[in-house]
Amino acid sequence: MSDTVMDVPPSLRKWFIFHFITDIAFAVPLFFAPEAFLSFWGFTTFNNLTARLTGAALAGIGVNSLLMSAKGIESYSSMLSLKIVWSVSAIAGIVITIAEGGPFSLYIFLSIFSVFSLVWIYYKRVVLKIIKAVPLQPQP
Repeated sequence: MSDTVMDVPPSLRKWFIFHFITDIAFAVPLFFAPEAFLSFWGFTTFNNLTARLTGAALAGIGVNSLLMSAKGIESYSSMLSLKIVWSVSAIAGIVITIAEGGPFSLYIFLSIFSVFSLVWIYYKRVVLKIIKAVPLQPQP
């Protein structure tokens, strides 16, 4: 099957662009001003390296979402798998940190990651249906 651009739902393309904007909005301050950013959210202890690595991960996923936004259905399927693993793992980490007494602002992050996770899971199902509906092309 070819990785055709027209197979991707336009709303999914918009979600990828929105995700890029959201990721960059958090990545930049985590990377360049981790102390000020994390203090604003109520964290009293943190590690600059960990914050910057998180910022780098957000930037990598976000920028990749933008760069591949014109790609086809198979590219989206792969990226959705990555986004699902990332968001579910982040949710688990946030829940553990809340249980350990983390700041109240973690509930905001939990909400954000939960919404994105549900969106990615929904669209992964949609994309898999599209891929299954397209007949396989014979290989030359």
